[in-house]
Amino acid sequence: MNMVCLDLEGVLVPEIWITFAEAAGIGELRRTTRDEPDYDKLMRFRLDILKKNNLKLPDIQRVISGMVPLPGAIEFINTLREKTQLVILSDTFEQFAKPLMEKLLWPSLFCNSLVVDNDGNVTAYALRQKNGKKEAIKAFKSMNMRIFTAGDSYNDLAMIRESDAGCLFRAPQQIRKDCADLKCVDTYDALLSEIEIFLT
Repeated sequence: MNMVCLDLEGVLVPEIWITFAEAAGIGELRRTTRDEPDYDKLMRFRLDILKKNNLKLPDIQRVISGMVPLPGAIEFINTLREKTQLVILSDTFEQFAKPLMEKLLWPSLFCNSLVVDNDGNVTAYALRQKNGKKEAIKAFKSMNMRIFTAGDSYNDLAMIRESDAGCLFRAPQQIRKDCADLKCVDTYDALLSEIEIFLT
């Protein structure tokens, strides 16, 4: 049985932290996993900025509620789901994801969680599992699933390399340069073509 596993931000929806950075006027929050390979370092950096600026979870959720999928994403998902199973593997948080999943017509999502106090302050984050994307692929493969993956960031590389096939999607130039052995496509049509080759 075949399955496609995709990253969320930068692949199907805009980057949440970049969108929030622009809304809040805090350029430092534009830093993402496309720039920083160390996820823990990145999240500690983000939480520190939120605390310094007295920004709470509801402030972020208000911005997310106005976000929409990337142009063509819904049509791509609809076509893909007619061909095979789809799971989203993301390092986002369940407190962020619900309105976006609704707009994407509720694909299955594996992600992380935020630790939030009674006042709405984000105090920490909890990984679903260390190296969660890679471990999810390993688990699916243990059930005799054939997996194709695609993502755009440093935190997607392990799952792509663990999969039976996969590629980068709209990855920044530095990641393309660092991972020249991985194919990179830039349109949903091209991504769908790669998946169709895998499915045949």
